[in-house]
Amino acid sequence: MSQLFHKSANSISKASIVLGALLVGGTLGAVMIVDRSGYNTRTGTTIPQPVPFSHEHHVSGLGIDCRYCHTAVEKSSSAGLPPTATCYNCHKLIWNDSPMLEPVRESFRTNVPIRWNRVHDLPGFVQFNHSIHVAKGVGCASCHGAVEKMALMKQEKTLQMGWCLDCHRNPEKNLRPREEVFNMEFKAADQLAQGKKLKEDYHIRSEWALTSCGTCHY
Repeated sequence: MSQLFHKSANSISKASIVLGALLVGGTLGAVMIVDRSGYNTRTGTTIPQPVPFSHEHHVSGLGIDCRYCHTAVEKSSSAGLPPTATCYNCHKLIWNDSPMLEPVRESFRTNVPIRWNRVHDLPGFVQFNHSIHVAKGVGCASCHGAVEKMALMKQEKTLQMGWCLDCHRNPEKNLRPREEVFNMEFKAADQLAQGKKLKEDYHIRSEWALTSCGTCHY
């Protein structure tokens, strides 16, 4: 019986298998890169706001504590956004005729809240509780980055599941004394040693409990 395929078919088939594997691997690699990129996670992206609020000016320049605006952060799952009256406490006297702050004045006149655009926007199936993290000694900067250096607010961390799990598996690197949670300039002399002690002092749950699905998805 004559040979059905030319001998070169063997080389072609092997090359096809290798190329196919490379194509699949390359495609998966590209998908993973895009998934972790700022294009997908919004990391480093400045979200437009109705008023260009500068954390750099208010926190570093004026020394305003996070809790002055985010009043619910210590007792609620949400940090909360300041009512217009909080902004107006100062801006009825300072920059009170600035065109940039007209949305603040209009909101105060009409009693209609300013519609801020969410920067750190988690999916609806993820539950993040600010009060628990504050009580356990997790500083604002661990999740929000160096906001005191941001002229306009942006998301610094990926907020992806792997990023959350990394902290839940190794919380020591992000723990600080409760009285330093809102101190954006705090630096521990020995973070890991401090973290290990605070993990015991603050009764941080086990890695198994912190990485359980029900901890964040409930």
